[in-house]
Amino acid sequence: MHRSIRVISALGLLAGLLLTAGTALAGDHSYVGVATCKMCHKKAKTGDQYGKWLESGHAKAYETLKGEAAAKIVAEKGLKGNAWELDECLQCHVTAHGVDAAQLGKKYKVEDGVGCESCHGPGSDYKKMKVMKDEAAAVAAGLVIPDEKTCLRCHNEKSPTFKDFDFEERFAKIAHPIPGKEK
Repeated sequence: MHRSIRVISALGLLAGLLLTAGTALAGDHSYVGVATCKMCHKKAKTGDQYGKWLESGHAKAYETLKGEAAAKIVAEKGLKGNAWELDECLQCHVTAHGVDAAQLGKKYKVEDGVGCESCHGPGSDYKKMKVMKDEAAAVAAGLVIPDEKTCLRCHNEKSPTFKDFDFEERFAKIAHPIPGKEK
């Protein structure tokens, strides 16, 4: 059991190394959007990951770029434009920012902010229930098992609002395990 967790973690780390700040190098995988993930991950019996995401800052990440605090940061940094249009901001506030539009599925929306695929990788090839029921198959199909490095792509000193980042504490706040599969 512990060996399989280490193998899966190693695969997740490897996938994480392929990720840049907020944008996955999707390869052949495409982004399906939060609405696609929601179809299976909104029920209590499966852990209501969607509901937990909705209550998180990640779900509101894009929207925060339209606020006064974001405008102030843009001005302080000497940037030109609106935060919701700037690569410097979007790379961490929007899933799949910067990928080719051909890799964005019909249900993908910028307005979803930091959605499922920001942390778990583009879901086109692991979204099917048959694949998701087999974690190793899901990882082989592009599922990322997020770890501290995944979070640190955005939660780091480059962020103008960064204060500190205690991975264990923050990860516990956004935990959304499938019941019976907690690790």
